[in-house]
Amino acid sequence: MLNKWKQTISKFVCFVLTCQLFILTVWAKPDWPSDTGIMAEAGIVMDMDSGAILYGQNIHLTYPPASITKILTALIVLENCNLDDTVTFSTTAVNQVEADSGNKISVVAGDQLSVEDCLYSMLLVSCNQAANALAEHTAGSISAFVDMMNEKLAELGCQESHFENPSGLNGDNQYVSAYDMALIAQAAYDNETLVEISSATTHRIAPTTQNPDGFTIRGEHRLCVTEDSTSPYYYPEAIAGKTGYLIKAGNTLVTYAVKDNRRLVSVILKGQPRQYFVDGKALLEFGFRSFQNYTIADYESRYVTGDETISLDKGSFRASDLMIDPDSVVTLPNGASFEDADISLGALPEISPENAVALLTYSYNDRVVGTAYLLAKDGVTIDSDDSAADAPSSTDVSTPSEPSDGADTDPPRPARSNFSLAGVLVTILIVLFVLAVISLISWLIYSKKKEARALAERRERRRQRLQRSGDEEEFERLLSEYKNKTRKK
Repeated sequence: MLNKWKQTISKFVCFVLTCQLFILTVWAKPDWPSDTGIMAEAGIVMDMDSGAILYGQNIHLTYPPASITKILTALIVLENCNLDDTVTFSTTAVNQVEADSGNKISVVAGDQLSVEDCLYSMLLVSCNQAANALAEHTAGSISAFVDMMNEKLAELGCQESHFENPSGLNGDNQYVSAYDMALIAQAAYDNETLVEISSATTHRIAPTTQNPDGFTIRGEHRLCVTEDSTSPYYYPEAIAGKTGYLIKAGNTLVTYAVKDNRRLVSVILKGQPRQYFVDGKALLEFGFRSFQNYTIADYESRYVTGDETISLDKGSFRASDLMIDPDSVVTLPNGASFEDADISLGALPEISPENAVALLTYSYNDRVVGTAYLLAKDGVTIDSDDSAADAPSSTDVSTPSEPSDGADTDPPRPARSNFSLAGVLVTILIVLFVLAVISLISWLIYSKKKEARALAERRERRRQRLQRSGDEEEFERLLSEYKNKTRKK
């Protein structure tokens, strides 16, 4: 009987422990993926739509950029010039290059090409003379254009980079970090014209002095352009990008790729010959393989539902008068749910939409995985002066993940579809209590049976002693007397 009890209790304990392990496994957030690596000294892969950094190695160290500089040059030109403008190559544009840097489209002083042809020449075959000519056309001089480049860096939030020429050739004060280069690429590949030019396989250039019949150029980025689709350096999802090389810089690479409506950009700095293509491809494959995007407006209802009043820098608003930017997304590891991301409500950046009233920032395991503007709906008045100065700063508004100190400042919060950490802890405590009770009952049962067994053994030993002394009748009398006393109790 005792053995059956022990077996039953053991099975039950095992069942409870198994359930506990299952619960903990289900509720635990997936770790941030890290199953990748690169041979280059620095590299990064960023989701362009959320801005989430999916992988980074030495992303805040600075290196010479080489010709990936031309991505920023192209972006500034496209923001300030028309494609059919005529660019005249000056003596400075042709000659202000290093002796061994070449002249890939064989231009001479006095040649004229359109802005469009110069952009193709600069992005597909990395023509340094085209970069100089575009800079002079856009700003009046190369030095003035360099000022525009560094102003653009500040606008994009790049704090770890500086440029001193538009081509990426050697400079004493020309450097970039992988993180800043990802920000530059993010802005550049949001420009449709730049993507169209940079993704071209070939382009026909208009006639010049040394090429009176015109000529065709072909892209050099091997992840994007190949004659062998089985090449390890080719990646079909790669749409556009730019290569670079200097002895000081090593091989540099920027690649823009699209797959399943997701857009990624990878950056390689101080890479090695041929391997830098493998590194860039590996980062992109990792990003597409290990993460997924969620459109925030499809999942988020906090701050935008109900009639609660929210006080922000731009005034007080009913939650129902607000909406979330419909194009914003967050990037999360596979297996994570939208509710796993933490949210905070903060002040607006200097450059933001006119109808924006606050910025929602999402994080996962202390990583920023996306942001979204909180927007006022059409017809809702937004304070544009200091009338809202007495309102609490948006950074003082309690975030949905924390309890509010005020009764009327936070909008209703939706029920979370996953269990909270507190719920997990309570469940664990309940399971441990049940196990303790079961253990106590098992010990009591075992103790009683052990005591009864010991009593029976003592009786048997006494009976045997009386038998040996010839006084078995006395033993039977004593046993009968003991039983009578037991019944009376």
